Amino acid sequence: MRRLSRLKATAEAWHGLAGKCHNIIDLIDLAIEEGDRSLETESAVEVDDIERLIEEMEFQETLGGEYDGRNAMLAIHAGAGGTESQDWADMLLRMYLRWGEKRGYDTEVLETSPGDAAGIKSTLVEMRGDYAYGYLKSERGVHRLVRLSPFDADHCRHTSFALVEVMPEVESDVDVAINPDDLKIDTFRSSGPGG
Repeated sequence: MRRLSRLKATAEAWHGLAGKCHNIIDLIDLAIEEGDRSLETESAVEVDDIERLIEEMEFQETLGGEYDGRNAMLAIHAGAGGTESQDWADMLLRMYLRWGEKRGYDTEVLETSPGDAAGIKSTLVEMRGDYAYGYLKSERGVHRLVRLSPFDADHCRHTSFALVEVMPEVESDVDVAINPDDLKIDTFRSSGPGG
């Protein structure tokens, strides 16, 4: 059912885009007939908007993986490096939260372990919205930051690492059937103290 609603939304988006294209053609024809520069400028802006929408919709079509359309769980863990890495993990958290809000996703920080002096040691974030996992899945891995440390009195260059994990939200009502014939149960008795 979720897949059908997504397909319907995609079809409606392409249909709406076709309507915008027809409107822009009419606007361009009017600008040519009247020689109106303001209509020419408005037409150029509208064409740019349509190109941006087409690029975004084409990209969404590449998100055809099994879980791409689902919500995402994002985990960030500071790497070795103490305060530097914890600060870098906090920067990544803020970046992903702002990105999610800009895309219109509901974001919720489920769990955070604060750093010793600054930043965070680890965090778990839920991103709810269409294609959240599809957009975020390529972010998984180790992220590195090289900068002059604001925490070092000598202002030496430090390299900080943080691990980003991205997991799709899966349906929890999956029933697993275990055939009792597939089970092998062995019982043992201890032969002495400690096993």
